[in-house]
Amino acid sequence: MRSKHRLRWAAVPIGVAVAIILAGCTQEQLQGWLPGDPETTNHTSRIIGLWVTSWIVLLIVGLVTWALILWAAVVYRRRKGQTGLPVQLRYNLPVEIFYTIVPLILVLGFFAFTARDQAAIEEPIADPDVKIEVFGKRWAWDFNYVTDDAYYSGVQADYLPNGQLDTDNLPVLVLPVNQTVEIKIESRDVIHSFWVVDFLYKKDMIPGKSNYMYFEPTKEGTYAGKCAELCGEYHANMLFTVEVVSQDEYDAYIASLKAGDFAPYGGEGQIGADFNVNQNLPGNGSSIEEDMR
Repeated sequence: MRSKHRLRWAAVPIGVAVAIILAGCTQEQLQGWLPGDPETTNHTSRIIGLWVTSWIVLLIVGLVTWALILWAAVVYRRRKGQTGLPVQLRYNLPVEIFYTIVPLILVLGFFAFTARDQAAIEEPIADPDVKIEVFGKRWAWDFNYVTDDAYYSGVQADYLPNGQLDTDNLPVLVLPVNQTVEIKIESRDVIHSFWVVDFLYKKDMIPGKSNYMYFEPTKEGTYAGKCAELCGEYHANMLFTVEVVSQDEYDAYIASLKAGDFAPYGGEGQIGADFNVNQNLPGNGSSIEEDMR
């Protein structure tokens, strides 16, 4: 009779696992409820794979852990009529080795796969098709199309009369599909973070330091972007839009910038570090240390 009860309790986590596996049949579930899809950039499939695999491993660990807890609670529970403390077990060497070695293997495995994928994502592109410089500023964005000698200077998102954010007039970053892109990321004032949500990757913008992102957008569409680092009162309004378009549409957009169609927000040339708030940072020729030389 006792063995039947044990089998019944053991069947609970197995049933839960089977139910979860059978339920995971939609695309949203298959990619771990991450936004976008595997075809958004050349990196998103890799990121989704790392995320989903990690959760599967952690789910298995969780199920095994809960099964052992329930098994111990049921098998070693106090029976009717029993008094006093149960038998105390100590220094079980096989068990201690197990719960030391297995977590170590899991941590090393997670580290190895994460390091592998991060190295691939961060690998610089030797000769990118498009170079773009992005400045984060409280609370908007400036985009320099370095390769094409054009710029767009955005303004902070404003509110509509109904109290909703006006998302139709956000700063726009236009990228050509299936072209390699290098984005140089900088800040004009405080720490920000450049995040295109569906690209599944973000990079901090540090005053006085340049960071880089390398990728290839592989699916045309409009994607939401935002600052992912709390940067002040209007951090929530620091939004932008990324439009991935065909090469012809990209060329037409650059031509319209240079023609002054977006004046005074965009035009020919570059909008550089002259508008940075922190003018005393090392390397810009105006720091205290450089003035004393």
